[in-house]
Amino acid sequence: MGTVLGKSGTDGLREAVDALRGWQEDGAPTQLHPGDIGWFWRSGAEATAAAVRTWRRDGRILAVGLLDGPRLLRLTTAPDARRDEALARRLVADLTEPERGVLPEGRANVEAPTDALVQELLAEEGWGLDEPWTPLCRDLTEPVEDPGVRIEVAGPDRAPAFAAVHRAAFAGSTFTDERWHAMAGGVPYADARCLVAYDDRGEAVATVAVWSAGPGRPGLLEPMGVHPDHRRRGHGRAVSLAAAAALRELGSSSALVCTPSSNTGAVATYTSAGFRPLPEVRDRHRDA
Repeated sequence: MGTVLGKSGTDGLREAVDALRGWQEDGAPTQLHPGDIGWFWRSGAEATAAAVRTWRRDGRILAVGLLDGPRLLRLTTAPDARRDEALARRLVADLTEPERGVLPEGRANVEAPTDALVQELLAEEGWGLDEPWTPLCRDLTEPVEDPGVRIEVAGPDRAPAFAAVHRAAFAGSTFTDERWHAMAGGVPYADARCLVAYDDRGEAVATVAVWSAGPGRPGLLEPMGVHPDHRRRGHGRAVSLAAAAALRELGSSSALVCTPSSNTGAVATYTSAGFRPLPEVRDRHRDA
């Protein structure tokens, strides 16, 4: 049987998330993480199901994609299927033909692991490279140093503080208490934590969400933000350290984060918290 494209449906989200968990490996190229779907879940289970695509062969999921917006597909494959030519050609056909229902005609981006054959085939189809992003990684073998500020885990009682700082940190954010509850009700949140950092006056100054993929696998920071009234005071470093410590407690082998290379402040913040920059990555981009 050939490769079959499908939507997961709300009942199939757990299977897609479980597949992604199993594909996370230290040293692997940057790829879609279960935490990416977990963060998207703030829009609700039905919206998340509508945004997730799976590719199967003989019932096994070989690739998972997340439509993170109408023109961006974040895509990864099973490690043993990265160079599978039949899968890669099916992926390219599904991504380039609008009637397949994955990406619309015209401008579009595809994020995929750098070693995946689909990267090369999209290049042959005329897809160029978009702006660079910098992945960063911190090994969690050793204990993480104290962040030096008060850190609270945001449960339902602290969701308003988490949401308020996040909205302030990210221009245009529509994150609300209700969206926090939707996210916290999602399958990936069973292995996640939301953290709030407070300054010495007791004000909430920074937030981060961390997502484990299970013991012995890399965890993800998505997203981290500092309130604009409290920047340049070390709070980004502090909450990033707290994020790494939380992932270590959850059993993660390492902590991952990815930020636009143009955001030099963010790269410097993560580096100051012990994260090591990895080679830059770029989406494949198709012009209108």
